[in-house]
Amino acid sequence: MSDTGKGLLKDLFTLAFLIIIVVIPIRIFVISPFVVDGKSMYPTFDNLDYLIVDELVYDFSAPARGDVIVFRYPNNPSIFYIKRIIGLPGETVSIDHGNITITTVAGIKQTLNEPYILNEDVTYTKKITLDPNEYFVMGDNRPNSSDSRYWGPLPSKDIIGRVDLRLLPLSASGFFPGAARYAPAASTTLATP
Repeated sequence: MSDTGKGLLKDLFTLAFLIIIVVIPIRIFVISPFVVDGKSMYPTFDNLDYLIVDELVYDFSAPARGDVIVFRYPNNPSIFYIKRIIGLPGETVSIDHGNITITTVAGIKQTLNEPYILNEDVTYTKKITLDPNEYFVMGDNRPNSSDSRYWGPLPSKDIIGRVDLRLLPLSASGFFPGAARYAPAASTTLATP
């Protein structure tokens, strides 16, 4: 075998080794690709958007209100959903004709300002208190979303990770797509027993 052939064989072996040692573990344990199927998160995400999900982020910090996450549907773990976290463990989520008020564990009330919502389900009313390992999640396209309003709280064990990157479409690509943080409302008050 010529020196060129040996060099090519060595390069192919090195590439295969790097794929096995570096690329595959990153793909399995750190990030996952996800293709949006449906309109439940429209206009934030559209059908066929190609996303990258960070699977390690919640090993170092707790999920936050406003995070867009991918998770296993609690009623059928073979199905993956994408939704936004609205309520955190131990909180009470009150929905009154589309207006969402959160009562924190400390008893502080906050009405959420949700500028990413285009279509609100103004007919919906619900109140639920979450257990210590539960989250309340909703799609941004409220009239067309199967979420915690219908099938209940999301157990933390079903969360896969946070959406940290949109690759496609190129016109909307970027880091932390759909990121939302909520400032306390001016009318924040302490709840009374």
